[in-house]
Formats: sequence, structure tokens, C-alpha cells
Amino acid sequence: MNDNYYALLARREAMRLRDRLLTPAAHPGKGTSPGPAFFADSPGDDAYDGGADQEVIMRNLAQVTPFGHLIDHLYQVMFERHPYLRKLFPDSMEFQQVHLERAFWYLIENLHRPEDVTAFCFRLGRDHRKLGVLPVHYGLFEEALVEALHRTADGRLGADVERAWVRMVRFAAAAMVDGANEALAEPTYWNGTVVDHQRRRPDLAVLRVRPAEPYPYRPGQFATLQTPLLPHTWRPYTPAGAPDADGDLEFHIRRTGPDGVSDAMVTRTGVGDTLRLGPAQGTATLDDDLAHDVLIVAGGTGWATARALLEDLAARRPPGRRAHLFLGARTADDLYDAPALARLESHCAWLRVVRVIDEEPGGSGRAPVTEALAGHGDFGSHMAYVSGPPGLVGAAVRRLAELGLPADHIRYDPVAAGVPTRPPSRPTGPQG
Repeated sequence: MNDNYYALLARREAMRLRDRLLTPAAHPGKGTSPGPAFFADSPGDDAYDGGADQEVIMRNLAQVTPFGHLIDHLYQVMFERHPYLRKLFPDSMEFQQVHLERAFWYLIENLHRPEDVTAFCFRLGRDHRKLGVLPVHYGLFEEALVEALHRTADGRLGADVERAWVRMVRFAAAAMVDGANEALAEPTYWNGTVVDHQRRRPDLAVLRVRPAEPYPYRPGQFATLQTPLLPHTWRPYTPAGAPDADGDLEFHIRRTGPDGVSDAMVTRTGVGDTLRLGPAQGTATLDDDLAHDVLIVAGGTGWATARALLEDLAARRPPGRRAHLFLGARTADDLYDAPALARLESHCAWLRVVRVIDEEPGGSGRAPVTEALAGHGDFGSHMAYVSGPPGLVGAAVRRLAELGLPADHIRYDPVAAGVPTRPPSRPTGPQG
């Protein structure tokens, strides 16, 4: 009864905030005159002209970039005005700031495709519930952002630019509220227990995690994990396949530096330890109809995503459908999951694997995995999936585009993978 009561209250709060976000309202922007007329042109989501706002924001990017300064001001303002919000964030804000910068670039890059932005932010809102984010916080974020924009632009930000930024943020926030509202019946996160921990290399571990209750997941999606060793600090990792018969999920984690989540998972986590799992996210999944042959480009622990996709394909592949895997590694020893790859090769006659070892002497083995693509046929009609370190993902996406793959045939998760997307080439100087 109490749970239902609070769920209804949360739903009502979410609906009220969404209505406020999408209706004209006064806004105390610095250097502007508050009043109903200031946002008289604020449209509802069905009428949102993201392309027009994209043009305005792009023309004036030089005033507020690099985004690092803008984001520093944003958090400074938010924590000054609302100190209690600081406890929702980890001690170190570095990852959060980088993540927000990538999210800003994603929004700007895709504003002319509001359906994509809506879908992305809907999923983000569902996930952000685990952080303790409430609908009212989106309004506080908006207020801090406006102040930060003016500080970064030294008070020279035009009213049209402010309106474009606020409309963009309100559009995104409305979708996030919808996502959180839709997910009220599911957990904000899942508790899990580490049931196996293998150090495959000094800097790499394979963990098997058993959620306390069934974990909704599609192969190719990623989950954010939190260890009690670092409260409020979440990092994305992709399970290497669907849950097994016991519900266990397998995660491949490489230690990327000292004192972070990856270090804690690899060097200070063991069997019996508990973790938290955020909701599964991401769109780098196989289509239901499997209408195209599949091309996968992966490197490092991006192999976990590749393995999940290949196992899913093996389970429901229609006759005649084929797959091509390009797997990159610095050395042969970096192919840390070789037995699993060998099993797939031996059981799947429809799978062709190209291993690209960067440091292998002689021949094409010296070529990076992205350069190896050009010499192995025409992939123009394939559906491509890319996973791995940010540099590899960015290079592979560009290379696949050069080889003629349409953008909607290349799938990866740019924000989660850490790929700093950039808007299309347009004038970036301020307009008088």
C-alpha cells in the first residue's frame, strides 16, 4: 500500500514537471527580463524545431566552449545554491564532467533528429533514477545551466542563444521525466553478488555476478555497475552474453588506472562481494528480423559486446545469414578469452573471424583493426557493430563511413563508450 502511494506521488510530480517544462513560463535568465513573453515561443515536444535551435547554438558555440569551463561553472552554481545536491555525486567529479560534456555534444549533434534525442533521453531518465534524481532536479539543473552559460560567455550571451539552450535542455528533460515515469514499477537498481572472479591478466578480470532478482537485458546492451568501495560512482560495462541458467551475468573489466571503479573491480573485489547494477541500456543490439549480414569490429574488452552479439545471433540466426568479426589486440596475449572465441568459430560455420594483432611481426598483422576492414570484401549492405576503447570506436565508425556504410547501419553507444561526438561542420563564430 505504501509503495503504491509513493509511486503515485512520484508519477504526479513527474507529470506536473513535464507540463511545466513544455509550456510557456517565466525564466530568470541573467541579462533578460523575466515574464511570460520570454518563453512565449517555447513549443511542446511534438512541435519542437530542434534543427533551428541547433543552428543558433552552433553559430554561437565559440562563446561557451570548451565545455569544460561551462560545466565547471554549472556545478559550482548548482552546489552553491543547493548544497544538498552534492551528496548525489561521487567525491571525484572528473568522470561526471566528462560524461556531461559528451551528453551536450550528443544533444547538439542530434537536435535535428528529435526522435533520436527523445529515445536517448527516455533511456537516460530511466537510468538516472538510480542516482536519486527527482523530477524537481531537472529544473534546478536548468537554472544553473543558464547562469553558467552567461558566466562562460562573460555576460555577452544573446537572449536567442539562451532560449535555444533552454529549449534543448527542456526537451531532453521532458523525455527523461517520461523515461523515469515509465519505469516506476521496476527497481532503480539491482543488487548482485560476485560468484566468480578470475584475473585473466594483471590488469583484467572476468567477473560473474548473480543479480538478486531477474535482470531484464538484451545482448549488446550495457549495464552501469557500482561497488560499495566507491559510493555514488557508476561505470558502464557490457555483459558478455545473456544471463545463464542461474541468472549470472559475466563482465570483462580492464583496470584503466588507480583508485577508480575498474581498479576496485579488478584488484579489490572477490567472490561474495556485492555490487549494484543499473538498468540495461543501449541500442547496439541485433534487430528482431535479422535482415542483414552482421559485421562486428571490436578490441580490448569490447570483445564482451561482440561475444554477446554473436551468441545471440547463433541462437536465432535465419538460414543464410552470415557474420564477420574483426577482433583487434595489441599482442596475442591480449586475446584473453581465446577459448570462447575458438568455440564460436568451431560451432558456427557462418562466422568468419579476422584477428588483427598490432604488434605481430610482418604482413598485414601490423595494420590496426580499422585498416584491416578494407581488404576483406564489401560490407556496404551489412549491419555493423563497434565496441572497444574510445579511440578504436571513433576510428572504426569513421572508417566504416568511408567504406560506404550508411550511418543507420553503424551501431555503437557513443556516450557510454566515451566517444566524444561532435556536431556537423557549421559556422561556429558568434553572430553580431
